[in-house]
Amino acid sequence: MKNSAKSAFLVITAAICGLTTTACANANSDKTIEDTLISSVADSGKTDNFFTVAAPSTAPTDFTYAAEQTINGVVSIKSFATPRAYRYGGSDAFSDPFFDFFFGNPNRRRQQQPRQQGEEAQQQLGLGSGVIINSDGYIVTNNHVIEGAERLEITLNDNRTFNATVIGSDATTDLALIKIDAEDLPVIPIGDSDALRVGEWVLAVGNPFGFTSTVTAGIVSAKARSISSVTHGRQMGIESFIQTDAAVNPGNSGGALVNTKGELVGINTAIYSQTGNYAGYSFAIPTSIVTKIISDLKQFGAVQRAVLGIAYSELTPKIAKEKNITIVNAGLYIGRIEERSAAMEAGLQEGDVVIAINGVETLNSGQLQEQMSKYRPGDKITITYVRDNKKHTAKVTLRNNQGNTNITKAKNMMDLGCAFKAVPEETLRQLEIRNGVQVSGLKDGKFKEAGIKDGFIILEINNARVTSQEDVEKIYNEIMKSDASDKVMFITGIYPTGKKLYYAVPLTD
Repeated sequence: MKNSAKSAFLVITAAICGLTTTACANANSDKTIEDTLISSVADSGKTDNFFTVAAPSTAPTDFTYAAEQTINGVVSIKSFATPRAYRYGGSDAFSDPFFDFFFGNPNRRRQQQPRQQGEEAQQQLGLGSGVIINSDGYIVTNNHVIEGAERLEITLNDNRTFNATVIGSDATTDLALIKIDAEDLPVIPIGDSDALRVGEWVLAVGNPFGFTSTVTAGIVSAKARSISSVTHGRQMGIESFIQTDAAVNPGNSGGALVNTKGELVGINTAIYSQTGNYAGYSFAIPTSIVTKIISDLKQFGAVQRAVLGIAYSELTPKIAKEKNITIVNAGLYIGRIEERSAAMEAGLQEGDVVIAINGVETLNSGQLQEQMSKYRPGDKITITYVRDNKKHTAKVTLRNNQGNTNITKAKNMMDLGCAFKAVPEETLRQLEIRNGVQVSGLKDGKFKEAGIKDGFIILEINNARVTSQEDVEKIYNEIMKSDASDKVMFITGIYPTGKKLYYAVPLTD
């Protein structure tokens, strides 16, 4: 009996305690968490505000509006080319292991089969996404999605299909502008990537694995991110990416990164992966860069790229200690000032530390590249820098990499002013050479200006052996895509008479 009574007592006590707890909870239902914590601290007799009280929770973020506003503004892009147009020396032009870090070509791992005799049919070269930015058919995507293509097939989210033409492309930022012949298309409005905050929700919209528009969600993990450290020092041109953890996979490349308002804040470009598929982080080009680059391509056909004219390194504790820099602990330490540069004209010196452009912090390389990519040669900016542990400002008129403010024109192989043909077998035997390509049909252009004459046989360009017109074109494109201030072809060759000569052919105006 005693044990039963004791058990009954425990049950009743528990029930009472439960009722009491419920009553207390109901009584305090109007109190916020903050009120309860403050009361608890006050009741304990402590005077120190030990706890940091969390703000009341808000409703979960709703992604449906942003998804509905954007999925129809993202397209699928398939690129096609005949094998001879994108194969050099029998190997796939996209077989570089570096591309295991990136995406956009679903056939990258598929071993290419030897081309059969007479095979001229186009094959699919790549798969990616694009973003409609104008109702008249202008679409922005990645350069690597359309590079090397002879034909681009665009599929809208409503399954309509169009062929696209390339308006312009820029390998340095990996952006391209293409156009389809259509009207009244759904457009994703451009948002302000500068206003993005780390931790903010974003959506990635694209066509992964060839599916129609797919939406994934994540947060902004970092801004102005450089990723050359994970590509073993290999630069991806301008590196100032928005890093997110939204799932992005092959085929998403060139697709949209949007905020919860349904505004475009970036173009998805790369993932960090050792398998080629999503493994945790993806990277997007911010719209602060996209809008300027695409505007240049549409207006001029080429990017008007401003340069400051400095060689720099990010300020480290070691450099700061060696140079006795105490006023700042981050910035861009100038190691060299280029001649005929905006920096030289502004009076910047070696040892200065650049910390801002037009009031916006530039404490690392990514931030500097993002700010500089917004301007054109001839634009005036204000630079904030540190010298002798004091802050200074300087007005700077930006220049291009030629040291002037002239408009950069779109260039192609036609500027060389000639055609190329195979060297006759008899001439190869007579000159005792194994390869080469012969200049023919010479007219006004870069070759004629350099002194090259009809019949000249090109053996090497910039120390690379030349065996066909495709080799010349490949080398030309590599030179033009580089950020070098001096774009020059150094040509080694021989005339049919046996006279060997060397020419330097400047490719810039």
